[in-house]
Amino acid sequence: MTAPRLPFADHRDAADLAAFLARLIHYDRAAVVRLQAGGGVLAVFGRPPSFEVLGIRTAPLADAGLELDVTVSAGQLADALDAARASRPVPAAPSARVPDPLAVRLPDSVTGPPWAGVLPPRGGWRRVTGLPGERELVMAVGAAVAEFRQRDAALPEERRNRTERDRIGRQIWSRTLGDTGLPLRAVHAAQSLGFLRPAPAPAPAHRGAEPASAAAPGRRASATALADPAVAEERLVLFAAGGWLRLRTPYGSIAVRTGGPVGLNVSPV
Repeated sequence: MTAPRLPFADHRDAADLAAFLARLIHYDRAAVVRLQAGGGVLAVFGRPPSFEVLGIRTAPLADAGLELDVTVSAGQLADALDAARASRPVPAAPSARVPDPLAVRLPDSVTGPPWAGVLPPRGGWRRVTGLPGERELVMAVGAAVAEFRQRDAALPEERRNRTERDRIGRQIWSRTLGDTGLPLRAVHAAQSLGFLRPAPAPAPAHRGAEPASAAAPGRRASATALADPAVAEERLVLFAAGGWLRLRTPYGSIAVRTGGPVGLNVSPV
């Protein structure tokens, strides 16, 4: 029986997804991801255990009619992406921004952990105002990391253990940003998963060309099943719906539940 395949519209989207999977595996070698496809878009959900958030990456598919909802091993999916990319012919003009489809074998499904059964809503998102600017967010994460290290270094030797470090981590990373209700750990996760990056330099002014890593990911994110309200193309936007907050960036989103205990165990990386 032939294994089903994910028909990516462009091999570069598969490369972006492979980078996201690699970061998830860095935090958990046994990581799994839940895949949902519909309307020509694939949404990939992962949960790095250190942050208690969901990382979301999207990619356009060549088959708009494909419907999919499955949980698979992140490592096996990463291997399948690498194998498909290694076997594809080298295009005649690799720098051209023209579609270059790639079909990737889908790994066997696995039994998902509890988090995979509780995903953000597909619609009903409203914009949340008051989010600090990108520079301020990056500085806030840096200051929090420095504070953690300073407080950890000040602990007496007999209290320098995981329990005490987790306590400090909860105090620091559960702080919210302004009046948004977004915990600082969500921004830390966005940075650690590669979703917070400096704005890319403008692409050469060729007719019809666009940067591969700038405008395109932002437009792809707005096409995901997690439908965004109509907003201007901003690099960072915060949304709320059904007890969730979602920080959207040009490279992916971070979703976090705003109700109930979080059980945060996080140390800076």
